[in-house]
Amino acid sequence: MIELTAQDWQAIQLTLKLCLYTTLILLLLGTPLAWWLAQGQSRVRTAIQAVVALPLVLPPTVLGFYLLLLLGPHGAVGGTLEQLGFHHLAFSFSGILIGSVIYSLPFTVQPLLESFRRMGPRPLEVAQTLGAGKLDQLFSVVLPLCRGGFIVAATLTFAHTLGEFGVILMLGGSIPGETQVLSVLIYDHTEAMNYSQAHQLSLGLLIAAFVVLFIVYGLNKRFDRGQLT
Repeated sequence: MIELTAQDWQAIQLTLKLCLYTTLILLLLGTPLAWWLAQGQSRVRTAIQAVVALPLVLPPTVLGFYLLLLLGPHGAVGGTLEQLGFHHLAFSFSGILIGSVIYSLPFTVQPLLESFRRMGPRPLEVAQTLGAGKLDQLFSVVLPLCRGGFIVAATLTFAHTLGEFGVILMLGGSIPGETQVLSVLIYDHTEAMNYSQAHQLSLGLLIAAFVVLFIVYGLNKRFDRGQLT
């Protein structure tokens, strides 16, 4: 049996850190966005929803390329940071975190949007007639009724970030301890013809992905049964 090297453990820790940060940030940003999208139909909402879903059809290398231009030393964001005395965001953990948040956005928004639409306006209308304020409605009505959507959104976001490759490679390269996540390290092992190490890490990701999907489908069935009873 092949043992994991220090570089492998470093990549695992960095990957889990990226997954956790991405999931937390997207739950904070994606919840109000999904709620706003669920409140009605308009051309503006349709356009925003299309932008949110772009990473589902856009090649990761394309998104990574434009983010590299934007966040690099000559980009609008990266160049401005350089002028202010800061370092640009390309080839850094902050940079791949931004890329990960953008690339995983639909995996957070879509489950929440579907959950909010299933709930409908009636529960909030009843809560409002009973004198519940906005914050009370959130914690007493929205979160309990849509908890399945939040769990699925968090799980899918975490799992999707776990396997990200194209965006991170384009935007962050392969810097150990900074941007070298598991998917990139597997590529590096394969390129160096270190197939045994690549196989061990790939198998671990395969098992993790299966477990996550099993949990997601199980939760979906559980909450669907709960809504029917």
